[in-house]
Amino acid sequence: MQLKPLNTFTVTLMLFFTFLILFFSGFLEFPSVSSSIQQPFSTPPHTLSSKSRPFTDLLSAFRTWDSQMGCAGFRLKHQDLIRLLSNSSGSLQEAGGESSCHQLQMEHVSVLVKGWTWIPDNLDNLYSCRCGMSCLWTKSSVLADKPDALLFETTTPPFQRRSGDPLRVYMDLEAGRKHSGREDLFISYHAKDDVQSTYAGALFHNGRNYHVSSYKNNDTLVYWSSSRCLPQRNQLAKSLLKLLPHHSFGKCLNNVGGLDMALSFYPECANDANKPKWWDHLHCAMSHYKFVLAIENTVTESYVTEKLFYALDSGAVPIYFGAPNVLDFVPPHSIIDGTKFSTMEELASYVKALANDAVAYAEYHAWRRCGVLGNYAKARAASLDTLPCRLCEAVSIKGGRNARTE
Repeated sequence: MQLKPLNTFTVTLMLFFTFLILFFSGFLEFPSVSSSIQQPFSTPPHTLSSKSRPFTDLLSAFRTWDSQMGCAGFRLKHQDLIRLLSNSSGSLQEAGGESSCHQLQMEHVSVLVKGWTWIPDNLDNLYSCRCGMSCLWTKSSVLADKPDALLFETTTPPFQRRSGDPLRVYMDLEAGRKHSGREDLFISYHAKDDVQSTYAGALFHNGRNYHVSSYKNNDTLVYWSSSRCLPQRNQLAKSLLKLLPHHSFGKCLNNVGGLDMALSFYPECANDANKPKWWDHLHCAMSHYKFVLAIENTVTESYVTEKLFYALDSGAVPIYFGAPNVLDFVPPHSIIDGTKFSTMEELASYVKALANDAVAYAEYHAWRRCGVLGNYAKARAASLDTLPCRLCEAVSIKGGRNARTE
């Protein structure tokens, strides 16, 4: 008997049910995304040499890069990125220029700091600011016996401000940007608040050892140090560090035999202090590594903290997880944004390849050597370093003690 040919619909239906049976029985399996970083991704536009050329001397890498590309070639290669990151950014406050000088109501402003954690003592000074205005910033109630503003960071401002009293200024540089509810001016890391103070300034680093090593460890690629073991950050760090040779010096994921081991590894980082703290040799220890892993406690817009800027200052290349607009705060082509990789495995492969490509690695330092800053210059200009003049200007605009009570 002759068999009837099966029609197209019947064949398609049979194949579909066969696929379902195989899938649910476990013979077919889709790729898991459990190891992926749960953020928007795009493949990084980096092309590395296929030839492995391990190196340990950073200065030698610079010379090789100079001969093959140089600053002119860097500016040409990254001209679109440089142009993009040099434009005005909503992430950063900018000085108003001479046109705003007419808004100032006072030629001299004094600020008395009442409570602080982030504010170093050597910020105290008498400053010559824009528009001919002077600014006294001090923690001494003797030097500022009749202040125009009181600055509170660790304590709450007075509940009520009476006519003729100093303006109340409250500062919170933590991720939550919590207002006290009693301030006349609010300072945070965010450009949307009254006065912005980024973490990009040099004053956050006072007292640090600035010995920077030209030797880069080629066997242990990544420096990581964290002693606040937040579960989400720990898990993120662990998922990457298990794929890369690293040293972890803090309490979290420590693999160097205990705390405060950096000076045992790098005795040249010791300073003259009798009882050195871990932060005294932070930059020096970091500088021996090609990469520093920097993960923010909280991922939120514009919250770019000292974790990233310490790594940049040390002469390492940061591997960063944090603020989605981080590129508004750093020099062009200076960091590896971990969120731009689809998986940790892809990121680790890129880091390993970069570590063995002297020219490509040196290119991450071109911004410093060629003076290509982009918005980093604006991030520095809106930092704690310049806060006294910028706050005094805001106080002057309001009128200081003569400001209206609400």
